Amino acid sequence: MPKLPLGRTSVRNHAAEILCLMFIQSCFQCRTRFCTMLSSMDLEFMRFGLAAFVTLLVVVDPPGVVPIYVALTSSEQPARRRKILIRAVLIAFGVAIFFLIAGRAVLAYLGVTVHAFSISGGILLFVAAMPMLFGNRGGLQSPEPKEQGSVGEDISVFPLAMPMLSGPGTIATILLLTSQAGGDMQKLIAIGVAIGIVFLVSFVVLYLGARLIGLVGEGGVHIATRVMGIVLAALAVQYVLNGITGYYQLLRGH
Repeated sequence: MPKLPLGRTSVRNHAAEILCLMFIQSCFQCRTRFCTMLSSMDLEFMRFGLAAFVTLLVVVDPPGVVPIYVALTSSEQPARRRKILIRAVLIAFGVAIFFLIAGRAVLAYLGVTVHAFSISGGILLFVAAMPMLFGNRGGLQSPEPKEQGSVGEDISVFPLAMPMLSGPGTIATILLLTSQAGGDMQKLIAIGVAIGIVFLVSFVVLYLGARLIGLVGEGGVHIATRVMGIVLAALAVQYVLNGITGYYQLLRGH
C-alpha cells in the first residue's frame, strides 16, 4: 500500500518538537556560558578579597596590639574592658570604611598625602608611649574618669582605634587597594568584606588576649607596660621616618 502523506497536525507537532529542542539547547548553552562567567567573577572576587584580607591583617597586626591593649586597660573591670574594646573596634572599622569610600577624594581635595598621615600618626603614637614609659596614664585619660566615665572612651578612640588599629599603615593599605580596584565595584566590595573580617578577627584576638591580665598579675602588667612603651615609641619613630622617606622619594620623583 502506498504511504499516506503526513497530516498538517503531525507536521506542526514535529516542527514544534524541533523548536523546543533548539530552545532547550540554546538555554543550556546560555546557562553554561553564564555559569562560566559567574564562576570566573567569583574566582576573581575571592582572589582579590583574599589578597586584601591577608594584606590588611598583616598591617593591622592584632597580636601586636594585644600587649598595648592589656597595658592600657589593666586597671579596668572586665565589663569596662569589653566596652572599650567594642568601641575601639567599631571606630576603627568606621574609619577604615570611610577611607575605602571617600579616602582618595578627601585627601586629593585637601592636598594631604599618605606620608603626612604617617608622620602625624607617628607623633601621636609617640605621645601615647610616654605615659606608658613613665607610669602615668594621665595623658590618655580624663582627670575624673570615675565621674565622667571618659577613660575608656579616650583610650578606645586614641590610641586603640587610631592609630593602633586604623593607623597610617591601615589607611595607606586601603588607599592602595582602592587604587588597584580601579573603580571595579566587585573589587571594592571585596575590600569592604576583607575589612570587616579583619576587624572581627582583631576583636576576637584582643578579647582573648585580655585574659593575660589574670595570668601574669599586676607586676607582670607593669613590666609589660614599660616594655611595650619602648616598643610603641620605636614604632612611632619608624612611622615618622617612613613618612619622611616616602615624601622625600615623592619629591625626587618630581
